[in-house]
Amino acid sequence: MEVIPTILAPTASGKTDLAIYLAKKINGEVIGLDSRQIYDQIPIGTAQPTTKEMGGIAHYLIGSRSINESISAGQYAKLVHRSVQKVRIREKIPIVCGGAGLYYRALNTGIFEQSKSEPFIRKNLEDMYDSGGAQKMMNTLNKIDPEYSKHVHINNRKRLIRALEIYEGTGKAPSEHFKNQKNKPHANLNLFSIYLNWDRNDLRERISKRTSKMIKKGWINEVKNLIDKYPGFDLHSLDFIGYRQIVSYLENRISLQDLESEINTKTYQYAIKQIKWFRKEKIDFIIDMNSKTVIDQVVNDILSIIN
Repeated sequence: MEVIPTILAPTASGKTDLAIYLAKKINGEVIGLDSRQIYDQIPIGTAQPTTKEMGGIAHYLIGSRSINESISAGQYAKLVHRSVQKVRIREKIPIVCGGAGLYYRALNTGIFEQSKSEPFIRKNLEDMYDSGGAQKMMNTLNKIDPEYSKHVHINNRKRLIRALEIYEGTGKAPSEHFKNQKNKPHANLNLFSIYLNWDRNDLRERISKRTSKMIKKGWINEVKNLIDKYPGFDLHSLDFIGYRQIVSYLENRISLQDLESEINTKTYQYAIKQIKWFRKEKIDFIIDMNSKTVIDQVVNDILSIIN
């Protein structure tokens, strides 16, 4: 099998379970394509699969990077490429799995060379955002890149800072970079994209159930441990959905019920953004999903197409 099955879908879609099931069928190993699951110390809040859930299937780029380190789309693409080589050396079949649309684009079509991270510029922008300058920064992005600004929410600290970092570092708008990115996928990667197209009502229900499960597993304590270990909350991970809400709960500013409700709302909004992103990507195989979908049949459908 020369192609690399690449499972794409919004958050809470069951991508990981499907990838593991498929891996067992084809002697494969799973490579994460997730902007959050790659970090250590936050396994619950980023829904990283446990050792038991992995079912003996090797996983790459899951909890493998320090929470103190940021990572660009281009860097992530290189890590996926290296992981594919490791899997092939082990005479296994690589399976890419995740919901990071920008990372998928970087992996599939390449990323503009000049869009690398600029630490000094980023630090200044972070200070500006944290000092109450978010609206001013959003106004700037609206002015320099009206197209890309539609995909950036003012509360998405990481994406807003990154967009302005690209502009200040290169003098070009982010959307211009994406339009002019090198159309040169890694030569030895032949991705076959599989998109899980979920019924939105079912997806909303899945999100709600997952949030409750994550809280019961100890998500609140996970955040508390981070706060104790890194005073000042100056961690990009706390920009992830749920972390700031849990901080508010720990400071007695919201109730547990409101905490769960707000996380569900923000997660669903994030899922909709992912759905809109993948609509713009060239997808090889789309599978309609709902609460009655049987995973064994989905895997059989994938194998019938790939083979």
